[in-house]
Amino acid sequence: MPLLKEEYRKQEKMNGIVYDMSPSPNYRHGIINNNINTIIKIGLKNSLCLVFMENLDFKYHPEENDDYVVPDIMVICDRKHLKGGSYSGVPKFIAETLSPSTVMKDRTEKMAAYEKAGVEEYWIVSQQGAVEIYYLENGKYILRYSYILENDKEEEHYNAETVISLRGFPHITMTLGEIFEGL
Repeated sequence: MPLLKEEYRKQEKMNGIVYDMSPSPNYRHGIINNNINTIIKIGLKNSLCLVFMENLDFKYHPEENDDYVVPDIMVICDRKHLKGGSYSGVPKFIAETLSPSTVMKDRTEKMAAYEKAGVEEYWIVSQQGAVEIYYLENGKYILRYSYILENDKEEEHYNAETVISLRGFPHITMTLGEIFEGL
């Protein structure tokens, strides 16, 4: 009888509780993450910094516990904290694209963990075309920018060409239209 491969299940562990992240989110989630990841990757070319998309555990309080999350997009610049499939330093940037099953956790538990860990910039992106940009100021996240895509040029509030830049990497820019391209 042939041996069966153990099924791969993506998980996160927060406050000692293991969350099953399988099955994968829908294709819209992947398109948005890929769009953001690609733009950031190009912008980080010839840099010591790296961008990861849904494939690196972030151990956000390694001195306190063994909790970890898998951010949708994460930029790290301190490579000495990379080990195996995890990172235990402080990312410069994290983005989470909301899914119906993760919206509450992304807006509460993950946001609090990223804030406490000292992540300078946190984006919450919805599949419906919204982007919220939080900056860490005096140890707390402050919502600095909030957009809802309007890509119809005939509409009064058309904004698909609005340029957004990463605070820590001002040369990395993208438009709202580019974030949601292909949906």
